[in-house]
Amino acid sequence: MTTDFSGAGDPRRSIELLWRVPPLRPRRGPKPRFTVDDVAAAAIALADTEGLAALSMRRVAERLDVSAMSLYTYVPGKAELIDLMLDTVYAEVPRSDEDTADWRVRLERIARANWELYLRHPWLLQVATARPPLGPNLVAKYDDELRAVDGIGLTDLEMDLVVQMLGDYVHGAARTAVAATLVAQRTGLTDEQWWSQAGPVLEKVYEPARYPTAARVGAAAGVEYNAAVDPARAFEFGLQRLLDGVEALIRADPG
Repeated sequence: MTTDFSGAGDPRRSIELLWRVPPLRPRRGPKPRFTVDDVAAAAIALADTEGLAALSMRRVAERLDVSAMSLYTYVPGKAELIDLMLDTVYAEVPRSDEDTADWRVRLERIARANWELYLRHPWLLQVATARPPLGPNLVAKYDDELRAVDGIGLTDLEMDLVVQMLGDYVHGAARTAVAATLVAQRTGLTDEQWWSQAGPVLEKVYEPARYPTAARVGAAAGVEYNAAVDPARAFEFGLQRLLDGVEALIRADPG
């Protein structure tokens, strides 16, 4: 997967666009045909159908049936556009209305909601967010996730780190799931078809006695039937173990 970066554009212009700050000097001439929301929606639709590699100002302009130069009057460049795209799709993540729910239940819901977001918009996995797009939807999402672990005995720093850890875990698990889908699409082979072709050849060169632990565990996991690479099953298993670790942290924290 290729990688783009959020926060790679003009910080001031990105913040203004994300929060829809109107320009100091109103634009002269006829009323614009589109809004910033329209531009973001067109870019998201393009990335959803063709991947982030297909994203360019020219391609988005084509979707809106305007010139590329005209598009620059709405968004200064691709970097700022990516920030807009990210913050727009973050609005799809449902906010929790159940403040009384158990923290573990709430973190499970948050994890699954983010997992589903990545599967709907696989291009999200190609954007590195070391500099997050500081828009209203990201801030609301972050606030909602923090409230899931507020008041359970963690320090503010631990709350932030738990939320970050959960997000990193879901990102990695979703990346594996999306990669499995992409490789099937690009090779034209399902996982079952791939194993049926690779398996007989592997049997000729593979010596179980040389790799006894792998042979035993692999057989138990059902690798030959592709059961061990079920991304959803791996995601659920890892999520529960991660939450077990958070529970241990809560119990160990003297606060």
